[in-house]
Amino acid sequence: MSARHDQQFHALHSEGLLLLANCWDAGTARLAARAGSKALATSSAAVAWSHGYADGGQLPPELLLSTLRAIVRVADLPLTADIEGGYASDPAAVAALARDVIRAGVVGINIEDGADAPELLCEKIAAIRRVAAAEGVHLYINARTDPFVRPLVAPEARVAEVLRRAALYREAGASGLFAPGVREEADIAAIAAGCGLPLNVLVRPGFPSLERMRALGVRRLSAGSDIAEMANSYIAHAMGEFLRGGTIAPHGAPRLTYAQLNELMTGKRG
Repeated sequence: MSARHDQQFHALHSEGLLLLANCWDAGTARLAARAGSKALATSSAAVAWSHGYADGGQLPPELLLSTLRAIVRVADLPLTADIEGGYASDPAAVAALARDVIRAGVVGINIEDGADAPELLCEKIAAIRRVAAAEGVHLYINARTDPFVRPLVAPEARVAEVLRRAALYREAGASGLFAPGVREEADIAAIAAGCGLPLNVLVRPGFPSLERMRALGVRRLSAGSDIAEMANSYIAHAMGEFLRGGTIAPHGAPRLTYAQLNELMTGKRG
């Protein structure tokens, strides 16, 4: 770890709005650093797709670790890694993965509850916190909660459910809260004010300006898989155009969606 990246990464969440243009390999990490990123973050979907796997717990952890080591090799910036649900249901196994991730040079993680009971994520967070302390790293644990992207509760109950889960995760040792899918200003403001943690949201078309996001209380804005979706969409279109006519397609290619890319990566080899 260079120049206490863990401390730097925590501090970035109290210095305004941290923007993270999620990367997926050493090359895109270099691009993010060149573009002026203050820290680096992986997207689980983008990393999985880059290795030919679907998102959703399908990536072998050893490929995640090799990707993280490659990023650390090329970029001297704090790095946070999306580890989905920890690629295991056993908190001890998740903590063991977290130890390997920390030793790869990572100073932050995203870990999600998904469709599981929030109590399980609490156990995972507590186990990870113990491992991080043993490793001497002030790990930034960004707890992702999914009421806005999964049918976990009725729509009118989503804010209350996010806040309920946030209290549990904060008590377990989380450093921040990630609430993907939240869009309305009133919902964002209510979660930011009530969660007791720096709030991370996922960018979506039509979002308020950066100044407004800061005013609403957001402390971290993530690109998620969107950049990887756009990149893979262009590559797929350009390759098709080349193979059909021997020319390289210009920019402005049709975009493949997350679902289309995920389905593509799930397909059997022919």
